Amino acid sequence: MILARLRPFLGLVLALPVAASTVRIIQTNSAGEDVDIIDPAQNKVVGVIHGIEVNHGVAVAPDGSRYYVSNESNSSLEVVDAKTLKIVHSVKLSGHPNNISISKDGRRVYVAIAVAPGALDIVDTQSLEKIKSIPMKGALHNTYVTPDGKYVVSGSIPGKVITVVDAKTDQVAWTLDRDLGIRCMAFTTNPDGSTKWIFVQLSGFNGFAVIDFATHQEINRVKLPDLPPGKKPYLWGGNESHGLAVTSDGKTLVVNSRLNTAIYTYSIPDLKLTGSVEVGKSPDWVTLTPDGKMAYVACAASNSVSVVDLTAMKEVAKIPVGEVPKRNITAVLP
Repeated sequence: MILARLRPFLGLVLALPVAASTVRIIQTNSAGEDVDIIDPAQNKVVGVIHGIEVNHGVAVAPDGSRYYVSNESNSSLEVVDAKTLKIVHSVKLSGHPNNISISKDGRRVYVAIAVAPGALDIVDTQSLEKIKSIPMKGALHNTYVTPDGKYVVSGSIPGKVITVVDAKTDQVAWTLDRDLGIRCMAFTTNPDGSTKWIFVQLSGFNGFAVIDFATHQEINRVKLPDLPPGKKPYLWGGNESHGLAVTSDGKTLVVNSRLNTAIYTYSIPDLKLTGSVEVGKSPDWVTLTPDGKMAYVACAASNSVSVVDLTAMKEVAKIPVGEVPKRNITAVLP
């Protein structure tokens, strides 16, 4: 009886539209003043943020309302309205910035300060002020928030050190010195969501190291394949291997090789090589769609983004972007 009376209303509820997320690839261009917004459904640029000269790192607010972009020319963090793509605020930093990351709740942006003596700047996204600068050993290159949001991990090229900061206390939890400079990183998790491994690219090494997060030890170092006969190495503007990402299911690691002008995939956890794809010149960074099926590879020397289907292991598109594209992220906008 009750169900019969409610049936018309249930039908009305079921007919209501379900809110859908919008996915965008945000591509910075290190030799220009524009940041490109790519729609992965169309594989084309659908918006441009203007006026940020030598833009480097980018992060998006969890509610999709803002983009945050590090500005190398002004040593600042630019706050951009996601709807208008206009700069609405500028936060002065303690020094020249490189890459950035954002806390899971969106309340803090962490900025790698790439000048000696090195620091991790923390910007409060409510007051839009720099609230702290944590001293580091050596100028920082990149900074990341672990998948569980509990730690902020940074790396220094000159310091050759990984520094892990507790996100609750803003205190250094542990450090790990290496024999080579620390470049890009990616993470894999345990079943409970805690961090299991850090994949790390190292200066002068065409491959990656594997760091066990619990023991703070390097447990493996994997060299990427040698160039095939007849193919000449191509190295322009940086490290041999730069840029890596883990698919959302945690089963595949995607690794760039500038030297080989290619990307490679490795299975996790056994780290067996499963495929490779030729891309544009100097692949500098890579980000993945939320389903882990497509890779967007910033090719710095080609002024384009290569789109790679990771199931077919094939480049399916080249998207023209600004000058010397480097860092990129995947933004899921509510």
